[in-house]
Amino acid sequence: MEFRHLGRSGLKISEIAYGNWLTHGSQVEEDAARACVAAALDEGITTFDTADVYAGTRAEEVLGRALDGQRREGLEIFTKVYWPTGPGPNDRGLSRKHIFESIHGSLRRLRTDYVDLYQAHRFDHETPLEETLRAFDDLVRQGKVLYVGVSEWRAEEIERALKIADEMGFDRIVSSQPQYSMLWRVIEDEVVPLCEREGIGQIVWSPIAQGVLTGKYLPGQPPPAGSRATDENGGATFIRQMLDDELLTRVQDLKPVAADLGLTMAQLAVAWTLQNPNVSAAIVGASRPEQVRDNVRAAGVKLDADVLARIDEILGDVVIRDPAKTVSPRQRP
Repeated sequence: MEFRHLGRSGLKISEIAYGNWLTHGSQVEEDAARACVAAALDEGITTFDTADVYAGTRAEEVLGRALDGQRREGLEIFTKVYWPTGPGPNDRGLSRKHIFESIHGSLRRLRTDYVDLYQAHRFDHETPLEETLRAFDDLVRQGKVLYVGVSEWRAEEIERALKIADEMGFDRIVSSQPQYSMLWRVIEDEVVPLCEREGIGQIVWSPIAQGVLTGKYLPGQPPPAGSRATDENGGATFIRQMLDDELLTRVQDLKPVAADLGLTMAQLAVAWTLQNPNVSAAIVGASRPEQVRDNVRAAGVKLDADVLARIDEILGDVVIRDPAKTVSPRQRP
C-alpha cells in the first residue's frame, strides 16, 4: 500500500480506501462484510469511508464492529452527514442541530471518540453556509472531528465555503469526495483546478463505475445474475444508467489495454483515477474479500502518457464531462 497526503493537510491516508456504501448492512451479510474489512486491513488499507445514511445507519454499525479492537491511531475513519436518518424535518440537512445530533450518533455506531474526517454529504441550500461551517468548526475544536470535507459539491460551492472559513477563522475544507472514473470526469474542468489551488484533495468514489469498468456487463446481453445491476437494494437504478450498448462496447475495447499492462480491468480503472495528482485516494467497495485483494493491486501502478491517451481514444465521446451534472437537491429530501 502507498500513502498520500489528504490535500495540503498533514494527514496521510492509504491511496486505496475501503468504503461500504452499498454493501454493509444491506447487500451482504455481516460475516461477509467483516471478512472484507479484515482483507482490507491485511492488504494495508488504513482508510475507511462510510456515512450515517448508508443502509439506514446500519453500515456504520457494521464497520464499527468490524474495526473494534484495532489500534485506533492506525486508522483513518471517515463519515458523512446530510441525507435523512429519521422521519423528522430536522433529521436531514446541514443545520447545526442535525450536524451535532448526527455526529454523536455516528460516533456511537462507529465505536470511536472521534472521526478523522467529517464530510458534508451534499450542499444544503436551506441552511446558511456560515451555520454549517461554524458547527463543523465547533466539532473540530471539541476534538470530535479532526478534519472537515465535502462530497459532491460544485466548485462555486466549495469556493464560497473557503471564503467564509477564511473570513471567520474556521477550519478549512481539506477534501472533496466526488464520483470519478474513466467514464465520469465532471470534476476535471472546475473542481480539480480550484482544489489544486486551495490544497483540497479528492477522495473519489465509484472508480470502477459501479462495476461497469470490470467489463462484466456485455453489450446486447442482460446483466449477469447476482450482479449489482440485478439487485434492487444494491444500486441497480444507479448502474442501469450506464448500461448503454455503445458505452459497454467501448469498455470491452479496454480489455487489451489492461492485458498489455498485466492488470485486471478493475485494477486498470482504479489505477487510472490515481494518476490524477489531485486524487488523494480511490474508494473501493466489495462484497467478497477477493474483490478487495484484486482492487488493492492498483496501488502504486503508474500509467504512462501513451496508455492514458489510448484510453481516451477508446472511450471517446461516451465520457461524461459536464460540471453541471454535480447537483445537490434544492430542498432537503
